[in-house]
Amino acid sequence: MTSPSIHASAAPKPVGAYPHARRVGELLFLSGIGPRDPATDAIPGNEMFADGRVRKYDIVAQAHAVFANVRTVLEASGARWEDLVDVTVYLTDMARDFKAYNAVWAEHFPDAASAPCRTTLGITALPTPIAIELKCVARIKE
Repeated sequence: MTSPSIHASAAPKPVGAYPHARRVGELLFLSGIGPRDPATDAIPGNEMFADGRVRKYDIVAQAHAVFANVRTVLEASGARWEDLVDVTVYLTDMARDFKAYNAVWAEHFPDAASAPCRTTLGITALPTPIAIELKCVARIKE
């Protein structure tokens, strides 16, 4: 019962050879989604040095952008925001960014009782100069 891969034309292109999502029965598995702008590929809130290294970033801007990108992939897959059941969050600086990220999470999921399950991990790097990535699972009711 695995569906073909799902590519959301309004979402940022994946940075590798993988789909945005794949449905298996009632479950929808999203590949890691970052905050890149779908139209320009720019990373919201990033300020770069001339050599391409990140000088400064804004975790709040990136968190809002990553949620928007997740919503875009969900909708392209026939799911809704409310269908999310599990989210894994990857932060490149847990000590600096967790509190601000948690505040953005609360804006998007104001009722903790109906929010998806969540695991947040601090990691050293992501494949592009982003500070956050989400891995999500949703349940699509038939």
